[in-house]
Amino acid sequence: MRGLIGKTALVTGAGKGIGRAVAERLGREGVRVGVHFAQDERSAREVVATIAASGGEAFTVRADFTDSGAAERVRDGLAEHTDHLDVLVNNAGVGDVRKPMVEVQRADLERLFTINVVTPFLVTQALTPLLRDGGRVINVSSNLTRSSVESDLAAYAMSKAPLEPFTIALAKTLGPRGITVNTVAPGVVDTDMNAEWLGHEQAKEFVAALAPLGRVAQSDDVAGIVSLLVSDDSGWLTGQRIEAAGGAGL
Repeated sequence: MRGLIGKTALVTGAGKGIGRAVAERLGREGVRVGVHFAQDERSAREVVATIAASGGEAFTVRADFTDSGAAERVRDGLAEHTDHLDVLVNNAGVGDVRKPMVEVQRADLERLFTINVVTPFLVTQALTPLLRDGGRVINVSSNLTRSSVESDLAAYAMSKAPLEPFTIALAKTLGPRGITVNTVAPGVVDTDMNAEWLGHEQAKEFVAALAPLGRVAQSDDVAGIVSLLVSDDSGWLTGQRIEAAGGAGL
């Protein structure tokens, strides 16, 4: 399956939403998957079980990205199962700070940037020595970094934007080893993070109308793009931002 069988991947934030879909998709395609989670061990183990049921192999890695030693815990947890890595998907993130700019507190910003920016950087730094030549790094950003942003999403959009220049710099750093690095920038996806407001029919109709494809994205839509980017078919694609928003905003 496009060079994926027998490879090892770590997907952060893989217990639910986009991360879960990515982990399960890679598992079905023959990748051994490290399922990272912070608190919800039950969900992470469900992902492992689902991958096993499809004939794949997976294991859990626990680390809370609000803790200062999270990157080291990810590295040590991974080392219990493997001494190498072929794919790193930096998916874990939070977007629960949804309030007008004038109401955003310093603590809100620090939490967003710690989880969405600082820790992915440090995790990548810690795991780069484990990445085998020809590997893949995928950073999950958001289409809000380059689209119209409402006041209550400004802090979240700001916390996702740094992943894009990070992707470019990392692509240059790891390119000599044949490792590609790309960003996937989803639009609105029907996940737990958006469940509260997207559960209203009017909201779904509004979001669907934004995209020429005329529907709300599912996690599997994004997982398919990640699967392509980690395959051998994408070996000449690096340092790029792939907007996974169904054409929303065209």
